[in-house]
Formats: sequence, structure tokens, C-alpha cells
Amino acid sequence: MGFFVRAIIVALGLWLATACVQGISIDSPETLILAGVLLGVVNSIVRPIAIVLTLPMTIMTLGFFLMVINAGMVALVAWMLPGMQVDSFGAAFWTALIVSLVSIVGSWLVGPKGKIDVIVKRR
Repeated sequence: MGFFVRAIIVALGLWLATACVQGISIDSPETLILAGVLLGVVNSIVRPIAIVLTLPMTIMTLGFFLMVINAGMVALVAWMLPGMQVDSFGAAFWTALIVSLVSIVGSWLVGPKGKIDVIVKRR
């Protein structure tokens, strides 16, 4: 259940990116949801391999190369999914940045099990 909640959060990030970034387009809402799920799968399988293979570059750039890897994952999903188009590396980079920020905010709201956490302060 948690995976699908996070996929919806990623899909919201992709939707926001299509509204803000020129050079990315997604044809339909179904493709948007599928892109969110596929990006989750790619991030859980391909991204760790890419991080290990590019570890020296990531260390030399103090971690900033991870954004290039994230842009590559967005481009890979666009290449695999017929209804999603990314025109340039810049569009993939800004899309990855927006999706990352939306995912961070979504992770604050959604707990590790995919449920919405309610924080109560007691005196």
C-alpha cells in the first residue's frame, strides 16, 4: 500500500513539473499515474546500480551528481513510456528536482508504512 501512496506522490510531482517545466509533456492522467509507478520501480532497481557505478563522481562533486542520476531516471522513464516526452537534459533535470522536492514534502506527510501520520504534542 505504501508503494502506491508514494507513486501517487511522485505522480503529483510529475504533474507539477509538466505545469512548470517547458520540454516535458505527459499525454493523459493514466500515463501520469503509470509514469509515477514506473519511476518508483526504476528508482528502486536501476538507481542504486547507477549510484554505485558513479560513486567516485558523486564523491568528487559532493553529492551533486545525484541530481544528474535523478535526471537520467526521469529520461529513462520517458524513453520507456510512450505517452511521456522529455525534450532535453535540462527539462529532465528540473523535472527531477521538482519531483524530489514534492517527494520530500510527501514523505513528511506519509509515514514509512504509507499512512498519513498525525503528530500530537502533549504537555
